[in-house]
Amino acid sequence: MNSTEQLENGKILPLVFKLTVPAVIGQLITFLYNIVDRMYVAKIDGAGMDALAALGIVLPITLIIQAFANLIGLGGAPRASIKLGEGNGDEANKVFNTSFVLLVITGIALSIITFFSARQLVILFGCPESAVDFAESYLKIYSTGTVFVLLAQGLNPFINAQGHSFIAMFSVLIGALINIALDPLFIFVLNMGVKGASLATVISQGLSFVWITVFFFSKKSIFKLHLKEMKPNGKIILSILALGLSPFIMTITECAIQIVFNINLKLATNGDKDYTAALTIMLSALQLISLPLNGLGYGMQPFVSYNYGKGNAERLKRGIQCVTVIAFVFAAVMWSLSMAFPQVYAYLFSASESVHKIVKQYTPFFLMGSIMFFVQMTLQNVNVALGRAKSALFLAVLRKVIILIPLCFVLTEYLGFKGVYLSEGIADLIAGVITAAVLFSTFPKVFKKREQEVRADKENDN
Repeated sequence: MNSTEQLENGKILPLVFKLTVPAVIGQLITFLYNIVDRMYVAKIDGAGMDALAALGIVLPITLIIQAFANLIGLGGAPRASIKLGEGNGDEANKVFNTSFVLLVITGIALSIITFFSARQLVILFGCPESAVDFAESYLKIYSTGTVFVLLAQGLNPFINAQGHSFIAMFSVLIGALINIALDPLFIFVLNMGVKGASLATVISQGLSFVWITVFFFSKKSIFKLHLKEMKPNGKIILSILALGLSPFIMTITECAIQIVFNINLKLATNGDKDYTAALTIMLSALQLISLPLNGLGYGMQPFVSYNYGKGNAERLKRGIQCVTVIAFVFAAVMWSLSMAFPQVYAYLFSASESVHKIVKQYTPFFLMGSIMFFVQMTLQNVNVALGRAKSALFLAVLRKVIILIPLCFVLTEYLGFKGVYLSEGIADLIAGVITAAVLFSTFPKVFKKREQEVRADKENDN
């Protein structure tokens, strides 16, 4: 069977593993992208904690850039998959080409804005004074490669949408391996410091984009780049943005809360860099749990979108049940280990003694709600794959905007810096329970309704 036939007729459990394992590995590789720079700069003699704090400040800004890649890539790819499931390959290819144009235009605009406002942005986002120069230099170099970042991250979902999960994984792996190799060369051998870390990231993302582009010109790809299909189409653009709004909001709100965290920590600790460095480590731990669960959801999107397009309710139900169990087991194991051995994260980043103490004491509070990420990350992405834009948007806003941001301000007012670390865990628990109740109660209705729609369409055709 070819990739689309497997989505429709392949055995459920082997297919779930085939789709999700590469996607999970891809997300873990993305995690390496995010933390390798931090691990290396933390070892810079005499300035390690300042450099680590600087990258913690820059992280939300890079997440904003990633959010736009998600808006277009994770909005366009499920939409294209649904069209493939409906048997409309031409329309699916138009969605792909429209997404490509949107990524290029957005990348150029973000590159210009970020480069010329780098210093103002890092100060606005709560950067400790001693780390401002580090953060500015990293961000300026990173901004020059923004187009590559958007294209690499935004086009990769279209590879996964065709069922080529291993190729999608390798497109991320190539960049990560290059980044890991170049970081020590640029940072220590060439003595470029933080600037070297940023340059390594830009080069690695550029080479990932080259790999992805080669794939789309190969015979394996259903989607092809055609100039005539890049003509802007308002209806297609709106359909992409509507579905991509949920992953966009999810990423933007991650960025927003990190900014809120940084600002509150700066006010509560008089700009002590140790607390910002500790927060950077805790956020990295959070990513270690959330990104693989995101990968499970991303990996299932081709299966879910294709079978939703076909109206195959029973197959959808069985596939989602499988991935839910897998996600819960992973979340439970990672949560248990994090609660028992939080100091591991401090060792991973070569934290100073003072930062190590903060991480060990407050990481269990920061991560206590992460057990609910099997719903918030995995099933929320499944919700997007079903084309449920409004529901996905509400649930994306719920966790961070409605619950976490206000809670962070309130708890910090009464508990000081401890409130910053405690608010994440409480909000994740509350939002996770609400999200689970919404999704588990609505999914069966969505499957049944779609099955009835497809059956009615077939009867009308006959």
